[in-house]
Amino acid sequence: MKKDNQSCLTEMVLLGFSDFRTIQELLFCLVLIFYFIALMGNSLVLILTVINSTLHTPMYFFLWNLSFVEISSTSSISPKMLVNALSDNQNISFWGCRCQMCFFILFSTTECCLLCVMAYDRYVSICKPLQYPYTMNLRECTMLVAASWTIGVFVGLGQSISIFTLPFCGSDRISHFFCDLMPVLRLVSTNTYKNEVAIAALTVLFILVPLLLILFSYILIISSIFTMPLAKNQNKAFSTCSSHLAVVCIFYGTGIVTYIRPIVTPSLNPIIYSLRNKEIKAAFMKSVTRNNHGVRKL
Repeated sequence: MKKDNQSCLTEMVLLGFSDFRTIQELLFCLVLIFYFIALMGNSLVLILTVINSTLHTPMYFFLWNLSFVEISSTSSISPKMLVNALSDNQNISFWGCRCQMCFFILFSTTECCLLCVMAYDRYVSICKPLQYPYTMNLRECTMLVAASWTIGVFVGLGQSISIFTLPFCGSDRISHFFCDLMPVLRLVSTNTYKNEVAIAALTVLFILVPLLLILFSYILIISSIFTMPLAKNQNKAFSTCSSHLAVVCIFYGTGIVTYIRPIVTPSLNPIIYSLRNKEIKAAFMKSVTRNNHGVRKL
């Protein structure tokens, strides 16, 4: 194959739909429907928050940015998925794969940060209502959103550059629907330990830490809600948080299923099976007893 500046490959192959050739049309329709719903729903939010002056508040300012990120994130991968669902040619150019990965990481990281910012907004609104107009003013809100986008750009560009400057001279087949981090990293024909450490560190810093901050915010929010004197005030506070909490659960839930399940399942399976298996428990107790007798003899 012709050599690129940084790689032996000029194209890669996305294998995500290769095992579903008999239901290509169904997959195409499903992807198209979900993509259409994402575009229409988030576009409606963008339009309403702009034309309706009553929605010119910090909460809807953050929601506008979140909707824009959602449109951008789905648009970075869905069009290629739609093409692949109906085509026998699953190829994607080396630079196309690089751009897809960069934008997907950029928007995903930005979304994590925005969800954290929105949790902070709800915390200030409910727990410190008198300080809310001063704490969440236009300048502060703009800075929080700008910081979220800056982090997203930094992580997206940094990861895509660090990975695609490595040599790709082996397999060109990506076992995924799009150019995701780990499936692409497996194709690198050199040691990727440092890249894997960097990915783990960034995952903890910009995905796990925001999730913990969100959970901490909601612990404080729920504690504050239960101290409110009237049930009407409690219901209003819960209603302002429920939609954001639902988005957080869906976003992080799908991420955990996709990325953390391969780690969690092998870790928990031995514990689960051991607790339910009498023979394993008996063997464990026998080993412990034998070791105790040995220690006493010494």
